[in-house]
Amino acid sequence: MNIIETALPDVLIIEPRVFGDTRGFFMETWNAKGFADAGLDLAFVQDNHSRSQKGVLRGIHFQNPGPQGKLVRVTKGAVFDVAVDLRASSPTFGKWVGIELSAENRRMFWVPEGFGHGFLTLEDDTDFLYKCTAPYAPQSEHTLMWNDPAVGIEWPDLGMEPLASDKDARGASLKEAAVFA
Repeated sequence: MNIIETALPDVLIIEPRVFGDTRGFFMETWNAKGFADAGLDLAFVQDNHSRSQKGVLRGIHFQNPGPQGKLVRVTKGAVFDVAVDLRASSPTFGKWVGIELSAENRRMFWVPEGFGHGFLTLEDDTDFLYKCTAPYAPQSEHTLMWNDPAVGIEWPDLGMEPLASDKDARGASLKEAAVFA
């Protein structure tokens, strides 16, 4: 696999090796030893799968306490995926990085603990999969405002207002969020 560093320390783009021919393709999306050899010694405890229509915005989510690292990918459709550094002691606190993930490019995105995560679907019927290093804990879940000007995420313009859940529409500003030490 090819690992690409981003502007945020520890947030990584992962390009798996893809073997294709006239029948289709094969790729390994998770191998504990292979990832550990690449410096990502991870223990996943939960897998999730969501399907969304074009223009759905999910996030920016994080858990504190009980932070989750997430290895995310798209198996159908496309998203603009975002990680926000929520570690108050980090020199990149409040900074974000975004990447397009799609069934076509087959890229994965590693969002470590201490970061908020969210995505905007770019196509109808997009299937989004993610592996988590900690179980979902609703009592610890927080939402950062997806359009907080203090963070300044440059979401793609889809010619429509993003469709967000009530919870996501009412996210906290960076100044008010329950960020990490």
